[in-house]
Amino acid sequence: MNSFENKQEPERLILIGVCVNNGRNLSETETRESLDELEELIKTAGGMVIHKVIQSREKIHPSTYIGKGKIAEVAELAAELGATGVVCDDELSPAQLSNLQQELDIKVMDRTLVILDIFAGRAVTREGKIQVELAQLRYRATRLVGLRSSLSRLGGGIGTRGPGEKKLEIDRRLIRDRISVLKREVEDMKQQRELARKNREKNPVTVVAIVGYTNAGKSTFLNKLTSAGVLEEDKLFATLDPTTRNYKLESGQEILLTDTVGFIRKLPHHLIDAFRSTLEEAKYSDIIIHMVDSSNPQMEAHMKTVYETLDNLGVGDKPVITVFNKQDKLEDEGAIFRDSRADYLVNASIKQGKGIDKILQDVEEIIRNSKKYIAKTFSYNDAGKIQYIRKYGELLKEEYTEDGIYVEAYVPAEMSL
Repeated sequence: MNSFENKQEPERLILIGVCVNNGRNLSETETRESLDELEELIKTAGGMVIHKVIQSREKIHPSTYIGKGKIAEVAELAAELGATGVVCDDELSPAQLSNLQQELDIKVMDRTLVILDIFAGRAVTREGKIQVELAQLRYRATRLVGLRSSLSRLGGGIGTRGPGEKKLEIDRRLIRDRISVLKREVEDMKQQRELARKNREKNPVTVVAIVGYTNAGKSTFLNKLTSAGVLEEDKLFATLDPTTRNYKLESGQEILLTDTVGFIRKLPHHLIDAFRSTLEEAKYSDIIIHMVDSSNPQMEAHMKTVYETLDNLGVGDKPVITVFNKQDKLEDEGAIFRDSRADYLVNASIKQGKGIDKILQDVEEIIRNSKKYIAKTFSYNDAGKIQYIRKYGELLKEEYTEDGIYVEAYVPAEMSL
């Protein structure tokens, strides 16, 4: 059993979503899809969803998230179904949290709190734990009163895990002090990352970032290639801490593969801020592998979320290989997939090992297109340069002659030989 899963009876929760009709005549489909995803998050956090409620409004109620009539309906449902709490599909303001808690008189949470709770259970490395605690404290700092009364009602459960739990019992000043300490630690880690990136730049190794919606198969891909030992699980955010591994392509050249944290719609800004240095691994990469779960009916929305997040991080003109994964789960084997922002498309079932060769071929092609071709004879005194070409370039021909070593190869454009 995972450490973040409840050993007690799972919380029985009602989900609440607001379908905002702001002139676009939206159907409830988007809201229902978002609530379905929230249900998956609740399951990952160890809870149980017993009912879902949607209210259509011109805008979210500024004081209570939903209107008075819907509050009465939810209160009645909670009593009838034996609910232990409600979860709102958007981040609640401190006033909304406090007011809704007062009206319903049961535990009130929001989407952000659930995601933070999952992250608290998933963080393994020191860096991950610090980033999660910082995100938790920033969120809780403005909601101490509402959260204290809400979460103490059941004495535990979702929203109380991780390093942020004990912070509910101390005042705002101590929280601000702790946030300052954590921010300095995150800044130190950011500088260490930047130093590592600069060191990588000195050696022209191609960096490939694996990005995608949570549970699209990024960790499975990394494990298949490198035996990285990254947790694979059919749950949202199965892995949190980024993993980087060396990999040698068939041509002999080495690359660095980096698995990034999974994206999700309505990803809390507290997390984006805290994990910015980690997420920016994609920004400083040379190639993006965009992993997509092609069996998910919300695939298009997931792809949109990934690209919006990349754009917000300033990830610009990188070559993109979009991998439509989990094809083994498709009923329609002839389905055609498109991605207008991708340079290469691959149909794959990574778990079955299908499509991996094509992905690596595309990586090799992108690398080759970025390199210059050389045909040159090196003196035997310069034989060490051949090994450099093997590591950072693609050695096509190596011939030993009286005059020296004749080489044909693709090498990084910045490499002077």
